[in-house]
Amino acid sequence: MNTYALETENVTKTYQSESGVINAVDEVSLQVKPGEFVALVGPSGSGKTTMLSILAALLKPTSGKVILDGQDLAAMNEVDRVAMRRNKIGFTFQANNLVPYLSAVENVELMLRLNGRLDKTGKIRSRELLARLGLAERLHNLPGQMSGGQQQRVAIARAMIHNPSLVLADEPTASLDTERAYQVVETFAGLIHEQNRAGIMVTHDLRMCEYVDRVLQMRDGKLVQIYSTKSEIMELVKGKHD
Repeated sequence: MNTYALETENVTKTYQSESGVINAVDEVSLQVKPGEFVALVGPSGSGKTTMLSILAALLKPTSGKVILDGQDLAAMNEVDRVAMRRNKIGFTFQANNLVPYLSAVENVELMLRLNGRLDKTGKIRSRELLARLGLAERLHNLPGQMSGGQQQRVAIARAMIHNPSLVLADEPTASLDTERAYQVVETFAGLIHEQNRAGIMVTHDLRMCEYVDRVLQMRDGKLVQIYSTKSEIMELVKGKHD
């Protein structure tokens, strides 16, 4: 029995440029277990955002496999990939992308509505999840009436409300101050562990790695280093690794 929620095998994404072929992602193989929160880090242009887009089924790799819940996303046609993305993947963006004219709870319910799963139970779960994220008093506020940290927590709730197998976050703290950033990532990590989801966060801020279980470092499209123990991760957070 496969113990991984997500597994990639030699994933490569190439682009043609005037100077030749560019490997934005170069034979990356990784595994993430249910309940494991992983950070994907690296300098600008390292391939981490492209890799996240491939894992989110937003981008098809040139070659390799992306296996989620035993199914290869890379081998699917576009219709099946869209269905997989909608049902099995949760995604939070740097800009959170909340619908400005919907309240916090309506933004969360929207994910269930799109999946045809917005029933009484779903409405109750939406409110409970927002309350779990400290937003019980903000259920009916519009995004413009909430702070950046509160908006990001709404986005996290929206990404997790449909019980996805994989939750992805693209620079979720980029627009937040340090205190709010720590709160958001700590909360995100707690939900990943409690709900037994596989979670991957792309971040440029190594301080946020304090809350993850492993750190995967990319450079020039390749996976070059894995930090697997808490001591290794904390040394990275404190700047003791290159």
